[in-house]
Amino acid sequence: MSGDRVPADITEETITEAVVDSFENAMDPRLRECLAALVCHVHAAVREVEPTIKEWEAAVRFLTETGHTCDSTRQEFVLLSDVLGISALVENINHRKTPGATEATVLGPFHMVDSPVRALGDSIDEVGEAVPCLVTGSVTSVDGTPLAGASVDVWQADEDGFYDVQRPGQRPAGNGRGLFTTDERGRFWFTTVVPRYYPIPTDGPVGLFLAKTGRHPFRPAHIHFIAATDGHVPVTTHIFVEGSPYLDSDAVFAVKHSLVRAFEQVDDPAMAAEHDIANPFFHADVDLVLDRAEQHPATT
Repeated sequence: MSGDRVPADITEETITEAVVDSFENAMDPRLRECLAALVCHVHAAVREVEPTIKEWEAAVRFLTETGHTCDSTRQEFVLLSDVLGISALVENINHRKTPGATEATVLGPFHMVDSPVRALGDSIDEVGEAVPCLVTGSVTSVDGTPLAGASVDVWQADEDGFYDVQRPGQRPAGNGRGLFTTDERGRFWFTTVVPRYYPIPTDGPVGLFLAKTGRHPFRPAHIHFIAATDGHVPVTTHIFVEGSPYLDSDAVFAVKHSLVRAFEQVDDPAMAAEHDIANPFFHADVDLVLDRAEQHPATT
């Protein structure tokens, strides 16, 4: 139509600004801010490396295959975020803790929304083929106040380095998992096995990515925890087994010195009888310290 303004040519120099401007009418200001930053940084990376068409097609194919690998028990995109250090970076940014609070780490790709609810003292090892490990601990506020009624979600690999979802038919669903509630003194305890170090899944696109970049896929032995209660910031963290291989080269960049614990072998018939486990056994103690929510308004 006559009188219409002729649009300016989109060029290598102007395309970034044009894309950012296209978000001007986004209803959510935070969405507009995030998309603008993402476009600017991705465009800058493209300008820096100048990929060929074939290279860009390969990148799109990789992302497509990553999505196709996701299902109800496996999250390949979370795994990709983990091995690129993005998951750890997001956790660190969102958990700039008050001194003394437990440090956060990545959620990982094997968390289940609904862990089996278990009573204090129950075993999360439903197989019973390995030496038992007693885990005792507490959930407290940063001022030392015990947090009664806090939830403690736990999941881990078994003594062979596998999660239950990796061995369907060989391990019961829910093996190595449990949802506990702390007692009136903020304490929790359960029986398990000492987990083994293990490789992250390597049969998908992320495994191929690691192989092509000369990186190993291993994670040091650890137990996952999520502790939460009213008025406090939930913490997603690990407890790493002291002396485990790969503590210095975790494939997902999650190890922190404050989270490494000794899993000591104990010969104590009385303690074993108290917790109804075989003697000798392993023992680890875990204290989870939560920030108060008012220190982090964005979490309330």
